[in-house]
This record gives sequence, structure tokens and C-alpha cells, in this order.
Amino acid sequence: MTAETSQTLDRGLRVLKLLADTDHGLTVTELSNRLGVNRTVVYRLLATLEQHALVRRDLGGRARVGLGVLRLGRQVHPLVREAALPALRSLAEDIGATAHLTLVDGTEALAVAVVEPTWTDYHVAYRAGFRHALDRGAAGRAILAARQGSLIEPGYTLTHGELEAGASGAAAPLVGITGLEGSVGVVMLADAVPERVGPRVVDAAREVADALR
Repeated sequence: MTAETSQTLDRGLRVLKLLADTDHGLTVTELSNRLGVNRTVVYRLLATLEQHALVRRDLGGRARVGLGVLRLGRQVHPLVREAALPALRSLAEDIGATAHLTLVDGTEALAVAVVEPTWTDYHVAYRAGFRHALDRGAAGRAILAARQGSLIEPGYTLTHGELEAGASGAAAPLVGITGLEGSVGVVMLADAVPERVGPRVVDAAREVADALR
């Protein structure tokens, strides 16, 4: 039996999704056509969403996603971190290297979860909250490769010395999660990443993606 749902809430969420998928905003008429409802309904939906700062309208009347969405977005990181920790712990202990989950934050890569191995004598210090350019380091490069459709088998990216002298990294992108760009990786003090690490990182990224679906 199908659960009873709210038609108005469903339409409001569809409005947000439509606006999130465009860089130029949408007019009331465009929203009306895409939703299959009359303009009066769209005006009411937009007015309600504007009250919560989830939608704004520019001088030309085009509706865009509002800054209120950012406040909601800030609460996503703790949820994502919690879901990813089991896979990261397993990865760190298995490889003996610092494991991390990195997400896109604007134009940067942001480490939102980090797990260090418990049994090694030394490992790379890498902290949650660390930021770097997307085109530097394995974590960011893996994300860019997935975004550009240039990621090929074996499905992971390797780097050396790009973020820290003497450190090598391996990362694989999160795949199949709508609205979330990220990667799972490890960083280690080594001249090269051992052969078994790349496939293990791909497996961990798949585990995290499954946990987030």
C-alpha cells in the first residue's frame, strides 16, 4: 500500500530540484510548464519558499535557489561523515594509512571525515576541515576525473608530493549519488602507492556510496 503523501510539499521540493539544476533561474511560466500546474500554484509555492529563504527572485522575476539552502547544506556533512566512518576505519586499518572522505565545497576539496590507523608507527597527519584546490591531490583529481567523464579503469587516481612533500595519495570518486560530489582516499608517506591500495580504495568508495544511498 502506497503511503499517503503531501502534494503541496512534493511540488515545493520539485521546484527546488528544478531550480538547483539551472544556473540561470526559471520564470513562473517555465516552472508552470515543467510542473504541469497553473501559474497561480507556482506563485504560491514560490512565495512560501521565499519566506524560508529557500528561493529568491531577481529583478527580472526569475526564481533561483536561495541562501537558506546553504544553512540546510551545512547539516549534511555530519550525516555523511557518520555514514562513511565504518568504511574509512576498515580502509585505514587494512592499508595502514590515513583514510579520508573528501567532498566538493564550492571550488575546493574539503576533507569532512578522516580516520588514522591504530597500529602503525607513523602516518600522515591529515585533519577534517583541510581544504585544497580540486586540481591538486588525489582526492580532488579523482572528483574532477569523474566530473569530466575522464576516469578510466582501474577507477582510481594516484598522486605524489602534490599536497605534502614525500606523501603519496590514492583516491576513488563516489559514484551514483545525486547532488553529491566526493571521493574516498588514503594518504601515506611513501614514494609510490603499493599496487593493492588502488583497488582497495575503489572498494571503500563503493561502500561509502552504498551507505549514502
